[in-house]
Amino acid sequence: MDRSIFRYILRYSARQQVVLTLMAAFSFPFLYAFYELPKLIINEAIQGDPADFPVEFFGLEFDQIETTMILSGGFLALVVVNQSFKYVINVYKGITGERMLRRLRFELYGRVLRFPLPTFKKVSQGEIIPMVTAEVEPLGGFIGDAFSLPAFQGGTMIVIISFLMIQNWMMALAAISLYPIQIYIIPRLQRRVNALGKERVRRVRKLSDRIGETVQGVQEVHANDTSNLELAIFSHQLGDIFRVRYQIYRKKFVIKFLNNFIQQLGPFFFYSIGGYFVIAGQLEIGTLVAAIAAHKDLAGPWKELLNYYQMKEDARIKYDQVVSQFDPAHMREPEYQHTEPEGPVKLSGDVAVANLILADEQETNIIDSVSFSTGLDQRVAVVGDSGSGKEHMALLLARLLDPDKGRITVGGVDWAVAPESVTGRRISFVGQNPFIFNATLGDNLFYGLKHRPLQPADYSGKAADEMDFFVNEAKRSANSTDDPNANWIDYAAAGSSGDDDLKQEAMRVVEMVALENDIYSLGLRGTIDPDKNPDLATAILSAREALRDRLKDPEFAPLVEGFDKDSYNTNASVAENLLFGNPVGDAFNPDRLAENEYVLSILDKVGLTDTVLSVGYQVAATMVELFADLPPDHEFFEQFAFISSEDLPEFQALLSRASKDNLGELKDEDRTSLMSLPFKLIPARHRLGLIDDDMRAKLLEARAAFAAGLPDDLQGKIAFFDAEAYNPAANLQDNILFGKVAYGQAHAADRVGELISEVIDSLNLRRVVAEVGLAYDAGIAGSRLSAAQRQKLGIARAVIKHPDLLVVSEATAALDAVSQARIMETIIDEYEGRGLIWVLHRADMARYFDRVLVMRTGRVVESGTPEELDRDGTAFRELVAAE
Repeated sequence: MDRSIFRYILRYSARQQVVLTLMAAFSFPFLYAFYELPKLIINEAIQGDPADFPVEFFGLEFDQIETTMILSGGFLALVVVNQSFKYVINVYKGITGERMLRRLRFELYGRVLRFPLPTFKKVSQGEIIPMVTAEVEPLGGFIGDAFSLPAFQGGTMIVIISFLMIQNWMMALAAISLYPIQIYIIPRLQRRVNALGKERVRRVRKLSDRIGETVQGVQEVHANDTSNLELAIFSHQLGDIFRVRYQIYRKKFVIKFLNNFIQQLGPFFFYSIGGYFVIAGQLEIGTLVAAIAAHKDLAGPWKELLNYYQMKEDARIKYDQVVSQFDPAHMREPEYQHTEPEGPVKLSGDVAVANLILADEQETNIIDSVSFSTGLDQRVAVVGDSGSGKEHMALLLARLLDPDKGRITVGGVDWAVAPESVTGRRISFVGQNPFIFNATLGDNLFYGLKHRPLQPADYSGKAADEMDFFVNEAKRSANSTDDPNANWIDYAAAGSSGDDDLKQEAMRVVEMVALENDIYSLGLRGTIDPDKNPDLATAILSAREALRDRLKDPEFAPLVEGFDKDSYNTNASVAENLLFGNPVGDAFNPDRLAENEYVLSILDKVGLTDTVLSVGYQVAATMVELFADLPPDHEFFEQFAFISSEDLPEFQALLSRASKDNLGELKDEDRTSLMSLPFKLIPARHRLGLIDDDMRAKLLEARAAFAAGLPDDLQGKIAFFDAEAYNPAANLQDNILFGKVAYGQAHAADRVGELISEVIDSLNLRRVVAEVGLAYDAGIAGSRLSAAQRQKLGIARAVIKHPDLLVVSEATAALDAVSQARIMETIIDEYEGRGLIWVLHRADMARYFDRVLVMRTGRVVESGTPEELDRDGTAFRELVAAE
């Protein structure tokens, strides 16, 4: 990156800066006329000698009033012209600044993608993120103003000062006499403010880093009761920032005071010196009025120029900090990411490592003069103790690290110059902690297949216009014009020809890593759009029918209470019985039905309002009585989930204000709180005896009224239960079940789950359901998955792109022994005759490989087949014996 912000601006926006400067220059004649015309209006038209009229313009004669109107009209026209110049200049420089800001952010993000991995040990995301987002934001505004603002405002000042000098040079010099003092003092004060600003930025970055570290380690904070320590450290950092900002404010307002004081001296000189000249008859009153007006306008550009100096210094500091932070040593060139091979690349032959050296920050060799060669048709195990350097060896082979010395060639390709389009497509790497993106399982699984857009997305109408706009602006900002909505999946890399083949391959790979049952379970909890997937919706309805047949068996019949529009479901809540469907969106949130106007109107219509309020009072009284002396973590709080331990005191206070006889006098807030409780009641589970037969009948009446009278604006906010239709708001399992698992039956949930699995298997739907599981959202950094699931998904992602060389670094260490054995066995079988290098956490597992490399203190000390190395006196035997 350019070391100077002005050099960066000129490199990428020189033409725009010239245009802005020329527009500013073209505006100055009109600006001068804007100040000259009021003097003519007052002196020549309004105060002119009537004997001088009529006057002649362009062959036409005008009297005094007509002349005044014409000149006033000219003044109005100049207002429009000058404001138009300002509008055009401001819009153009705003667009220029935003395009340059977009370019800068894109370049910074691209640099982050090229940072050497060790850089991320020194720079945290808490520092990088604000630099790319918030800290460079002011640079966009400055870039637009870099040349145009001093040209426009400086030119405006020159025009105004020239106008004042023409009127009376002594008065003009007096008005600007203190400007040199400002020019001398203000920059010096500003430099102190800038130094403090740099310190503030540094401390805010440290604060961001601390917040990010706390969020990541919050589990340890809770586990070790160190919240007071963290708060103390945070408070201390806030204090440091406050101290710096306090000094900044003091100095900034000294600058502001000086600016304002000196600016107000101008009117003093006009009133005193100008007044003297008018009284002495040496200056016309119109000229003095015009001069005062011009001087008033002089304050604006002068203030803008002073602000520009401050803004320039701030921008320079921010840009210098960004450049220094985003230019780490050994960063790869842009060509590494963007170079495309001329044709399909297939690596074959050998992996050759010669005199490889990798040093840490203290110049200690982690990899020390390593040399070996192995074929891309061999399965190689790398073993060693924790300080052997085996993990770094894996990173070097995958070209995630660059060696300090030595050479790696894979299939004849020199790793030092190989672009990412080769290393990232023909090599797969998976380590101990694969990162899972905040996307679906499928997106994460197919992530390694998305190198370039292969099939464009279809756009029409407004969407096509928006896409054209995006592409044009991306080109102007030197951003990527690739469409993220295009189809990026390289089917051929996965050995597939399309979506159907890819799904089959995905299921095969997840079975290899023992993830199929997890994805199947997630699929049961997933939803589909029946309009987009009608075949699956029909198949799920068939599964529903098959489950009904199974539930006719007296052995299974008590396990499920099915939905029936004419019957009250005792295993469902009052809210579920009333709505008799799944809410779509928040309009009918079950927790807030007591606030829903339409629901309340239905309760009034069927005469249930007082009953619900009374039941709510009884529920609250019972809960308070039961829970009053129980600890917050007691199991009853989970079983009777009406009132949490945190809300219990509020209901105790509410009951002290109310009695069963004055419920109608309650405040709206208290009334809503009580009425919200009955909606959570499940008779079969809670067994409080509050939902009697009469109330059930009324609720069925309310159910019918609710569905029949649903307003147009609420249509579609409920997906009603229908025995013959797929419910788009329910997951696959609930659609198959079409009812509620009965409370009180031994192991009912497990037995029903087994029945559903049997039905799905009988209809050959397991793989289809698992495919739905691929749409499951993994959460931030895979937080919705277990550690084992994240690990398995990372391995599957590496395998599915069919690399020429798969590098695995202790990727199964966190899994149980059974899963480790199964995954290793399937992958070793998969890679028979292909390149596999596996860094093992246990040396005894190396017996399954074709070849073993034994590392110690950064060197390869032994190499051979497992049989050759498994003998007395070898380093390999020592490692096995030590486990």
